[in-house]
Amino acid sequence: MKYTKNTLIGEALDADITLAPYFLEMGMHCLGCPSSRGESIEEACMVHGVDCDALLEKLNAHQG
Repeated sequence: MKYTKNTLIGEALDADITLAPYFLEMGMHCLGCPSSRGESIEEACMVHGVDCDALLEKLNAHQG
């Protein structure tokens, strides 16, 4: 799966649960809550002050 700014957090985690640490290290500690699962990667990055392009690079390079 190719992750983009529009990919929902829930979709990414459903595709590969081993991505969770990347979201946890950016301060997203509520990965199971309905609102975070429905949030896009771009929205989550804005809320948590994270460089979205850098996170997408990590997610897309990850092989879990």
